[in-house]
Amino acid sequence: MSKPDFESFQKRADLAEEEIDFLKKEIECLRQNITTNNSKIPVVPKDEYIKLEQENIKLKHRIAILKRTIEAERAKAQHNMKMTTENIVVSICDTLFDLFKNAITAAYPDVCDPPVIITSSNNPKFGDYQCNSAMPLSKQLNSNGNKTNPRNVANNILSKVQESPLISKLEVAGAGFINIYLKKEFAQTTLSNLVKSGKAFPPHVKKQRVLVDFSSPNIAKEMHVGHLRSTIIGDSIATLLEFLGHDVLRINHVGDWGTQFGMLIAHLQDRFPDYLIVSPPITDLQSFYKESKIRFDTDEDFKKRAYSCVVKLQAFDPDMIKAWELICDVSRKEFQKVYNRLGIRLIERGESFYQKRMESIVKELELNGLLEDDEGRKVMWGKHDGEIPLTIIKSDGGFTYDTSDMAAIKQRLEEEKADWVIYVTDAGQATHFKILKSCAERAGIVKSCHRIDHVGFGVVLGSDKKKFKTRSGDTVKLTDLLDEGLKRALEKLIEKGRDKVLTEEELKAAQESIAYGCIKYADLSHNRNHEYIFSFDKMLEDKGNTAVYLLYALTRIRSIARAANISPEKLREMAESTPISLEHDKEWKLAKVLLKFPDVLIKITKDLYVHQLCEFVYEISCAFTEFYDNCYCVEKNELGEITKINVGRMLLTEATAIIMETCFSILGLKPVARM
Repeated sequence: MSKPDFESFQKRADLAEEEIDFLKKEIECLRQNITTNNSKIPVVPKDEYIKLEQENIKLKHRIAILKRTIEAERAKAQHNMKMTTENIVVSICDTLFDLFKNAITAAYPDVCDPPVIITSSNNPKFGDYQCNSAMPLSKQLNSNGNKTNPRNVANNILSKVQESPLISKLEVAGAGFINIYLKKEFAQTTLSNLVKSGKAFPPHVKKQRVLVDFSSPNIAKEMHVGHLRSTIIGDSIATLLEFLGHDVLRINHVGDWGTQFGMLIAHLQDRFPDYLIVSPPITDLQSFYKESKIRFDTDEDFKKRAYSCVVKLQAFDPDMIKAWELICDVSRKEFQKVYNRLGIRLIERGESFYQKRMESIVKELELNGLLEDDEGRKVMWGKHDGEIPLTIIKSDGGFTYDTSDMAAIKQRLEEEKADWVIYVTDAGQATHFKILKSCAERAGIVKSCHRIDHVGFGVVLGSDKKKFKTRSGDTVKLTDLLDEGLKRALEKLIEKGRDKVLTEEELKAAQESIAYGCIKYADLSHNRNHEYIFSFDKMLEDKGNTAVYLLYALTRIRSIARAANISPEKLREMAESTPISLEHDKEWKLAKVLLKFPDVLIKITKDLYVHQLCEFVYEISCAFTEFYDNCYCVEKNELGEITKINVGRMLLTEATAIIMETCFSILGLKPVARM
């Protein structure tokens, strides 16, 4: 409740109390008058006295309600304040950056834009983090005539660092490194709050409206392995940004407009002449497309008719639109089957959506003198020398992909009010999107307040290190790939004897979790700029940085509390009174890994390399294995009976599980209770 409402309640309560005090005095006088009948106060009828007594009871009841309301609101405000404080997620790197930036500025106020370099340390001997600013800063000072050395600079910086709840100790080491040691109390508080809330909270970022353009298959063509990377990488980026609190639009920019629809409609008219009244039974759209393409390439009359259909379609002829919608619906249903299996959410917005907007953008560009004639075409140059132009209008007067992309970026920034647009396509389109951004800047569409990113990626290779194809040389269909994943995952589970201990429902859940998880993770765990070899054998290995190993690791972590008969709710209660145990070196090592979570997410938003999250999850898993091998959470006797539960370590285990589950959610992996 807001402050004015709280004050209003307080005032009402105070007035009611004053009213009760006054009535109490009046009633006492009346009582004495009725009893003695000798007072100078006029005799008051008994029924009026009773009426005043009843009024007094009502007022007492009213004041009680008001007091309870005030106490409830006060408790709620305190709880909300506590929750707000508890749910603040601290970015260690950002906090240390600000701390040392202020210290450097205080130590060297005359230095313009001093270097602030904060890194994490892999060796506890050199602290948990380091400030490595002294060396470059010393060089900068010497070049300006201020002779000094890095160690003196480091000591000067150190003397200006303010106290922080994060830092237990600072020391200058070597040539001028500043070693930073974290406070265990900070880690205990942070991780305890995590367990108490039962979920991970994002670090604070400036909230933006972000449009992520990914997947983008073509209508009338089946999704193949080439669409896999865009779909998986785009979904993970969108999920991460949603977790951080951004307003995210997931756009599927499908190819549903253009010349190919002329040939498809002409072929539809021949194959199913009654398509306007009877829905055509097209079950294999890929074959249908191939048939129409052969006719288009070999039959001149058919080609002319196809072009005629395109013209009519772009003029929104009702019969053409009906045929187009039929073809799109068949294709859309097939796409959705794949998206459902992979758990992908998208808003379809095809090229057709921009037809009218393409006409508008061409007029706008012409009006502003931004188009030039080039042998019958109309092209647009960007802001920078050496760039190739966009072709806005072909020599035959038709529009191009360049035209639709210009119309799309204008619609996204001006109509959708996007602050940030991310295109997730193969690396081969990097030049196109660089020029698109340059042209949109020149046209005044992209402004300094906008962020435009192209997330490129390498191709998927087969075992022969060539583009991944079937044995016959065809592109691998995505549905076939997913089916093969299910088959291999089940074989792996049966090989491990899991079919004998899992129920049929549990086995199916584990099969799907492993199959789809291993395909996604194998893609995301590689640097997206690189090509990678698609290998089910490697994906399904239960050791190393694979989905199978990590999914199993989380299942094992979750089973520790179950074996001790402690529910997540009970752990939340325990976290209120028991500190997380961080005395053992392995406990402290695991805690410090978990504390990196917000910094990993923030870094990904800057460079959009999701493989860093995979590396982080694997680091957690390795640190947890070391912790679990050296620190007993549950102790049992020879009969297998529990003799001791280390609650502080159980809480650390729960914090680990929560962070891992959050990472899996961002990566699109679905963990299962039993595997």
